[in-house]
Formats: sequence, C-alpha cells, structure tokens
Amino acid sequence: MSFDRICFDFDSTLSRIEGIDELAKRAGLGPEMARLTDAAMNGEVPLEAIYERRLALIKPDRQAIDWLAELYLREIVEGVAEVFGALLAQGKAVYIISGGLRQAIEPMARWLNLPASHVHAVDIVFNADGSYRDFDQDCVLAKAGGKAQICRQLSHPQQTLAMIGDGNTDLEAKQAGAYFIGFGGVVERPIVRAHADFFIADTSLLPVLDVLL
Repeated sequence: MSFDRICFDFDSTLSRIEGIDELAKRAGLGPEMARLTDAAMNGEVPLEAIYERRLALIKPDRQAIDWLAELYLREIVEGVAEVFGALLAQGKAVYIISGGLRQAIEPMARWLNLPASHVHAVDIVFNADGSYRDFDQDCVLAKAGGKAQICRQLSHPQQTLAMIGDGNTDLEAKQAGAYFIGFGGVVERPIVRAHADFFIADTSLLPVLDVLL
C-alpha cells in the first residue's frame, strides 16, 4: 500500500529527545516534567491536564526555544533526512503534527525542506523582551484528540493518509482513519505497539519507507 499524505510526530520520532523535558532539565525541573510527559504519552492522563502546568513552571523564553531548536537538530533520529528526501522526491504531501513548540520545531522542518504551512504545532507567545508570556491555548494540539482533528483536516477522500509516531496522542490519528505506524526506536510504549497498524522497533526511521512506499 502506498500513501499520499504522510504525517510525522516530532519528539521521540524525528528527534531523539522530548523537547519539553529538555527545557525542564535546563530550568532545573527535570524529573517532575519527565514523569508528567510519560503519563501523557502512555495514555495515563489527558494531555490538557498537564500541558499548561508544564509551561507555567518552565516559562521558556526565546533564548531557551532557540537552544532547543539547535538541540533537536543535533539529536535528529537516524534516517530522517533520507526518509523526508525520498518522500518529497516522489511528490508525497509530508507534514509534521506535534504537541511540541512550533518555534523550536520549524528550524528542523526548514532543514528538511518542509514548508512552514506543513508544520502543525503549538505556538509560544513571548513578551517584547523575549520572556515567556503564554502559549496558544486555543491550539487543538495542546489537548487530547488534537492530532486526530488535524488528520481529519488533512484527509482527502481520494488519498490515503498515514501517521508515524511514538505516543498515545499519535495513536489517536486512527480515529481520523489514518493508518498508524508506531515508532519505538527512541521509546517503546506498550500501548503503541499493541494498537499500531505496523510497528518499527529499529533505531533508524528508514524502515518506514518500506511501509509508506
């Protein structure tokens, strides 16, 4: 089966890190944030229950977001550049759908030749001096079911849609009719392995091409 529209999660799928956890470590709040992130990704608590709490504690400023953008690129998952290059060369519509922070994700997206319009993530709002003000609280990706909602918006009756990711929020894309490929190369989550249409345990993303093409 070949897919026309292909969506990727970002944290622990395209980059080996969880951005919010790295920001928390930088702010001296690491262990508590990691527990909250794991609870959401394993489906133990809804995303919206922890999203605002995490950012209110960390208060990431513009400098922190720029630091995270560089770290994302340094920690890119093996095979990502090749996967994106192959898909785009074949004319596939490729998207990033993430509950992460847009300003930190977009630099890697540009590096992968993905237009900003194909990045769906949560915007951070800064004050004039670059300090943290808020995040886009209306963004569906800061809530449970958000990825399914974006997949519905991207779906087309004559085209096939696939979602690749590591967490329970990615698994929700199946609610929108997406074929779901679980990626366990960074973190293997039992709920994802159990319910994915296909599961990749390799540390490289390259095996996804055999499924997508």
